[in-house]
Amino acid sequence: MKSGNLAFFVPHLGCPYHCSFCDQTCITGNRRMVSADEVIRTAREQAQGPENRAAHTEIAFFGGSFTLIPRPVMTELLAAGAYCVQNLGYKGIRLSTRPDGISPEIIKTLLSFGVTAVELGAQSMEDEVLRKNGRGHTAQDVVDAAGQIRSAGIELGLQMMTGLPGDTAEGALKTADKLLRLSPATVRIYPTIVLPGTLLADWYRQGAYTPQSLEEAVSLCARLIPHFEENGCRVIRVGLHDETGVRDHHLAGPYHPAFGELCRSRIYRNRMEKLLFSFYPAGSYTVFVSCQDLSIALGQKKENLAYWKDFHYNLHVVPDTALPRGEFRICSI
Repeated sequence: MKSGNLAFFVPHLGCPYHCSFCDQTCITGNRRMVSADEVIRTAREQAQGPENRAAHTEIAFFGGSFTLIPRPVMTELLAAGAYCVQNLGYKGIRLSTRPDGISPEIIKTLLSFGVTAVELGAQSMEDEVLRKNGRGHTAQDVVDAAGQIRSAGIELGLQMMTGLPGDTAEGALKTADKLLRLSPATVRIYPTIVLPGTLLADWYRQGAYTPQSLEEAVSLCARLIPHFEENGCRVIRVGLHDETGVRDHHLAGPYHPAFGELCRSRIYRNRMEKLLFSFYPAGSYTVFVSCQDLSIALGQKKENLAYWKDFHYNLHVVPDTALPRGEFRICSI
């Protein structure tokens, strides 16, 4: 069974800054602080069933710079998470926070409750981009916090954004390189979305900020994802979750409810393009793909097939149960 998490979103209580892009209410759809009793009750309900789901699931606290919320609230929620691990069979406790929300004291507290993974919202490793967007921390803070987390034996996750004001595609690739040097186990990649009530929304209305197009964001993330994965880092999320608040209220930017699938489809197309252009003249071919890869090979609304037709390739994509995921075979028709 694939590993996952049971996520609880903490309102925007822990962060002392107001970043240009941030509207946690819109992102999480949640204004009220979750209680420890709710964590345990929900975890118990989710653990029931014929499959041993809890053993593959982490209790996860996301959203509000968890280690900077009031200490009694944080420890109460961590205690609830520890109860779920010890008594309901959950895999561990995961949380997200800011790089400047990590200290030796915080690490000691996290270890005492058995926290297994910490994700840092780095967003960029370019200090000027961080300053421009009001992050309130530096790239060195990310380096220092990551070192403390890994030294404590806690799994390190990192989060980055693309399309921030002041950033470029090449800047994002440099950020990826710098994040990889910190040896993260996981990474999340979030293209910047303009949400109402944010400083970014003001800049957008004033014409001072131009967000990435969907094509630009997909193209960039299709370069970033393989770069992380080829260096041993799992990409566990690309794009914001399909939350009602974001879907219905975002003002601009490359939001798509299946953004991650668009990126995976583009990566697949890029691989096929390299092979076709190098060894196969324009014409008609059958492409055999893994059954699991059929949708990304075709592309959303079969856009990959339309793309190839522009280059005079008529491709017939066929699932093949004998092919492992990620592999394909091209044959002349």
